[in-house]
Amino acid sequence: MESGNKNNAKKATLNKRLILLMSVASGLTAANLYYIQPLLAEIAQYYHVTQGYSGLLATLTQVGDALGLLLILPLADILERRKLILTMLLGTAAFLLLLFFSPNIIIALIASFGIGFCSVIPQLLIPFAAQLASPSERGRVIGSIMSGLLIGNLLSRVGSGFIGKYMLWKNIYFIASFFMLLLWVALRLALPKSYGNTKIKYSESLKSMAVLIKQFPLLRESSIIGAMAFLAFSAFWTTLTFFLQDSHYHMGTDVAGLFGLVGVVGALFSRSAGKLADKKGARFTVGINIVVIIAAYLILGILGFQLWGLIVGVILLDLGVQSCNVSNQTRIHQLSEEARNRITAIYMVSYFLGGSLGSWLGTFSFQHFGWIGVCVVGIFSQLIAGHMHINGSRNNR
Repeated sequence: MESGNKNNAKKATLNKRLILLMSVASGLTAANLYYIQPLLAEIAQYYHVTQGYSGLLATLTQVGDALGLLLILPLADILERRKLILTMLLGTAAFLLLLFFSPNIIIALIASFGIGFCSVIPQLLIPFAAQLASPSERGRVIGSIMSGLLIGNLLSRVGSGFIGKYMLWKNIYFIASFFMLLLWVALRLALPKSYGNTKIKYSESLKSMAVLIKQFPLLRESSIIGAMAFLAFSAFWTTLTFFLQDSHYHMGTDVAGLFGLVGVVGALFSRSAGKLADKKGARFTVGINIVVIIAAYLILGILGFQLWGLIVGVILLDLGVQSCNVSNQTRIHQLSEEARNRITAIYMVSYFLGGSLGSWLGTFSFQHFGWIGVCVVGIFSQLIAGHMHINGSRNNR
């Protein structure tokens, strides 16, 4: 019975239309995490709080996502995955509506945490796709799914930026909840049933994650490098709206959102990064991308006060971060078939904790040290990543 379901899942997933749907689902659900970033200045005014306090919304969204990854992804090694994905979609829709109706900042903070906690659908879909792909094509398959995720990540800022400029900022969350319900219908009809690869108990599954961290040095290395990459990413995007609205640029949330279109260049490259990882080795591409992120922040720090310099920096930053993430996931998905979702959980928890720290450090640094402080945070994070990469085990390939 279980074997038959797995075979059906494999046959259906090899269909290009289903891969496209998985990519769209990844993009739309990932977007829920990032609508908030161009809106922070508007939210601060709406709730009459400081910019630093409104920045907690972005931080709690990512903390919630990290906790959701830690607690929910291990279930995908045990439970039927389609039902789990559909449940998370309903939870996401509910918290998006809660944020839309939130009367004060406290309710908004709770809703933001809940949105992050439930928006783990991409990380449920990516390991599933990786499981079905042959080792020689795994990087390309992961890159294809992540292209949708990353484009949704970046275009979310475009939509929320324009709504923040021309409408009440809350409207984006009503629209997003409607998208989640549409996705629920589409995935309910299209996704095959897919059962877990292990019969261990949930409590044992959680405990086993500590064993996996000790067992795989590559997982530890990739997790820290991924965390530092997303720290650099979040520090920039959380503070961009403040930077564009200050005395130098005098621009609104719509312009901050438009920078998401610039970042799509990096997202579109993620599929090519997966192919390069298949060909040259994922470790090779991780090293290149750390250098790219450092270069991006040097440009942002030196030339970021000129619009063309800011644009070049955004392209390089998104290209480096997204390609680094694809390469890291290509590496870790080769470690264990049975524990793939738990391995993904460990990596993604580290990744989003890095992002939440980046949101906080970025906001703090901008308030106290300005734009240069944000750039110092980004560069320092990559010095840590570079140290981990250089000193990693030579067998981690």
